[in-house]
Amino acid sequence: MYPASLKGRSLLTWKDWTPEEIRFLLELSHAVKKSAHNNDVHQRFRGKTLAMIFEKRSTRTRCAFETSFSEEGGHPVFLSTHDIQLGAKESIEDTARVLGRMFSAIEFRGYKQSTVEILARESGVPVYNGLTDLYHPTQVLADVMTLEEVFRKHKGLKLCYVGDGRNNVARSLIIISSKLGINCTIVSPKELFTEQALLDECAVWAKESGAEITVTDDLDAVSGANAVYTDVWVSMGEEAESEMRRSLLLPYQVNEDLMKKTGNAACIFLHCLPAIKGEEVTVPVVEGSQSRVWDQAENRKHTIKAIMLATLMNPSV
Repeated sequence: MYPASLKGRSLLTWKDWTPEEIRFLLELSHAVKKSAHNNDVHQRFRGKTLAMIFEKRSTRTRCAFETSFSEEGGHPVFLSTHDIQLGAKESIEDTARVLGRMFSAIEFRGYKQSTVEILARESGVPVYNGLTDLYHPTQVLADVMTLEEVFRKHKGLKLCYVGDGRNNVARSLIIISSKLGINCTIVSPKELFTEQALLDECAVWAKESGAEITVTDDLDAVSGANAVYTDVWVSMGEEAESEMRRSLLLPYQVNEDLMKKTGNAACIFLHCLPAIKGEEVTVPVVEGSQSRVWDQAENRKHTIKAIMLATLMNPSV
């Protein structure tokens, strides 16, 4: 059954989405992927427009939003900071009000979480967080979809993220895991531990779902993992910290020895991409038989289409 409350909703973070709503999006994502692989053609976004605002470069996020919207008959418009006056000669509030009168929805990929929150508050149309410094909600929905494809479930699985515990992917994995009952372990140097305030917030949801959320600097914590996940050590905007981050994170490289520590031959490897091969992950792992990164990348498109269908239309699974 379609949760009527989703139409007109924005996705800024998974914090204000219920487990039932997230599970509906996952079911819809699987249906969307099956339809795509069957070459079913729909025009469900015909007559609708999508403003795509990008402060940061992108491959998967841009391609997922643009192709999924246009192949459904909608018209996406790419807007970089060189194209519009976002926070420059015009306030973010004013930009939001104008775009909200011209577009059916807005996607934003950039730096400050406050920017996407202002766009959502002032535009009056659904706004989708394609990535900010704090959260990456569309990515982790694709991650959970990938887990479901491999293991036919997500609840009770052990997902180990190895790397920077403060980055947007790690933070978003903790949130969605706590909502859905996934046991999420963040393995990180102490200097990059996830902040306690977020952990305390997620502990409430984890208690309801049965999820176990753990943050540790002990690499042996990957034992028994169903999936090992990592991300680049230096995100866009953090280039000045490159040497410090590489020094801290070198022991946390995902390599063949670390994958063996899981003690689980069925354990898979995940990465949100792009990967710096030879840095946060070795070539044999990312290109090996345990890697599911290409399925994960494709699933960005199907989950993003599902999010837009649910918030712009009235789809059924």
